[in-house]
Amino acid sequence: MAEEVWGLRWTAIKDDFSRRYMQTAAKKKSLICFAADLQTVDLVRETVQSIGPYIACLKLHVDIVEDWTVEGWKEVCDLAKRLDVLIWEDRKFADIGRVSRQQMSGVIDIRSWADIVTAHLISGPDIVNGLLDGWKDVGREGGILLLAQMSSRGNLLTPNYTKSVVEYGKEMEGVMGFIGNGSNPKDIEDLRELVGDGKMIWTPGINLNTGDGIAGQQYGHPRDAVLSGADCLIVGSGIHKSNNPIDAAKEYAHVSWEALLER
Repeated sequence: MAEEVWGLRWTAIKDDFSRRYMQTAAKKKSLICFAADLQTVDLVRETVQSIGPYIACLKLHVDIVEDWTVEGWKEVCDLAKRLDVLIWEDRKFADIGRVSRQQMSGVIDIRSWADIVTAHLISGPDIVNGLLDGWKDVGREGGILLLAQMSSRGNLLTPNYTKSVVEYGKEMEGVMGFIGNGSNPKDIEDLRELVGDGKMIWTPGINLNTGDGIAGQQYGHPRDAVLSGADCLIVGSGIHKSNNPIDAAKEYAHVSWEALLER
């Protein structure tokens, strides 16, 4: 089913983590990555347990979890694996390669549990090798998403910067794709034109209720994002702040899947 549904994207993309994501998305009929911007281990675990069948990826911010422990976090990661959900730590690394490699270890030891991380390319392409070496240090592999666009108001990722990020990232092994601006379909279309079919585009700024959110965040509709070229939709408050997170996750999954079929 994955090959049939994804078409050119499936044929052109070769990296293991993108293929895993596309297979999971096809099995669950969902292009949704849940942004678990939650501040306790229990909240993360309970929410993932309830909506796991309707999401293909779990995006975490480990450094905002107030009661983090090795044991508690292992439970979260083990749960995600049982539910066939890729684990993404949205760390947005931005330092030189050597330091980024070190940041993958430390107390939190991201390299041991995350399948995917995000990075800015502002420090140069060596950051990609540093992150990949971090996984190699513990005998694992992972995928990197480079920030080419952002959905927050007034961000400084200009079109020229976006173009440079894509030019570098398209040629680098380990880069599975790019973060695009899900709040603006035209931005996604422009990014897809730069990227081609050989890498993925994952987009935050997605909500069934479009418009401006808090703290400068802006939202676009999931169907519009997929039809414009997005491959994975990152949804946080639209699910965990809804009156019924399970029903919300089902609805986002349905809308995203139908849009992929339409595309």
